[in-house]
Amino acid sequence: MEIIRLYFVMAVIALVLALIAPSISGQVTAPAPAPTSDGVAIDQGIAYLLMLVALAITYMIH
Repeated sequence: MEIIRLYFVMAVIALVLALIAPSISGQVTAPAPAPTSDGVAIDQGIAYLLMLVALAITYMIH
C-alpha cells in the first residue's frame, strides 16, 4: 500500500513540474525567418563544378 502511495505522490509531483517547467524557462522566442537564396550558393556551386572540370582536364592531359 505504501508503494502505491509513493507512486501516486511521484506522479503528482511529475505532473506539477511538467506544467510549471515551461513557464520557468521564460519567453518563447519567435522562430527564425526562412533562409533566402541570394545566388551566392549557386555561384559557389558553379565554381566548384568548373574547378572539377579543370582538374579532370589537367589529369587527362598529363
